[in-house]
Amino acid sequence: MKIFIKNMVCTRCEMAVARILDDLHIPYTSMKLGEVDSAHPLSDEKLKDLNQELRKMGFEILGDAAQQQIEAVKNHIVQKIAGQDIPEDFMLSEFVSSRMNREYSSVSKLFSQHVGITLEQYFILQKIEKIKELLFYNEYTVSEIAVILGYKSVQHLSAQFKNTTGLTPTQFKKLKENTRKTIDSIHQSQR
Repeated sequence: MKIFIKNMVCTRCEMAVARILDDLHIPYTSMKLGEVDSAHPLSDEKLKDLNQELRKMGFEILGDAAQQQIEAVKNHIVQKIAGQDIPEDFMLSEFVSSRMNREYSSVSKLFSQHVGITLEQYFILQKIEKIKELLFYNEYTVSEIAVILGYKSVQHLSAQFKNTTGLTPTQFKKLKENTRKTIDSIHQSQR
């Protein structure tokens, strides 16, 4: 029995869901982002218990096919960005079509109707979140981030970042550094 789970988008999510399944004594044969194959069909009562526990952790069982497809698209996009290997000539439409085995226009229309933003907007928002993460941990320069996330230039990345967040990447880094200094100074004064 395949169970589709909303918001299960990273390996930490998989671990959390696995823990819930183990706690409820629900055996499963496989798990990947957004879905679990249970070893046996689950009773309505067991599904209700599972959904209740999943909701406590910010997840939920997806019942309808549209929600399942939307969650699958989100998972594919999040995984692509997490891989930090987006070529400059990356085409979201080709990527989504190949992963979903459907025409991009139908997937895009379904996504927009249910999520309220376009697939392109979702992709950009996810990239911006990845940029924030990479800037926060100071692992890469803005130029390196532009390359690994498929931007044609640093200027393109900076413009998109500022348009979305209201800050340039440099302003974001400074804000993060000032916040960190404030936290460190509070910690120092408590000693």
